[in-house]
Amino acid sequence: MRTLVLGLGNSILSDDGVGIRVAHEVASQLTDPQVTVAETSAAGLSLLDSIVGYDKVIIIDAIQTEKGQPGQIYRMSTEDFSLTKHLSSPHQINLATALELGRMLGLAMPQRITVFAVEAKDITSFSEKCTPEVEKAIPEAVRMVLEDLVG
Repeated sequence: MRTLVLGLGNSILSDDGVGIRVAHEVASQLTDPQVTVAETSAAGLSLLDSIVGYDKVIIIDAIQTEKGQPGQIYRMSTEDFSLTKHLSSPHQINLATALELGRMLGLAMPQRITVFAVEAKDITSFSEKCTPEVEKAIPEAVRMVLEDLVG
């Protein structure tokens, strides 16, 4: 099964780089030639270029929720994003809408997509380091991704 582990974010905006940091650590522990690890700062429609042709995709990204604690890790599926579909502007298409569009266009979309989101504290400060709370969550996020790869 062709699998993609995709770290999202911006590695110079503190916690926004957590997806990329987790992906790097996952890559250092993998030996399976069927698994590709990549990183991108892309979002929305641009994500389709990265995920088309894979059977399974694991996305790691930062998230900010109303009541979450920094460093908290969420495991989600695409169904968790179903209420967020919208087409207000092609520049603001989110993951759920991009996936739906890919299916409508008949693209070879992944059969399974899992998202690991780490609650971020700071996504605006210029820093190549995550905040201490998010830094502490990285090993657990790596463990969860590796576990998902074998499951």
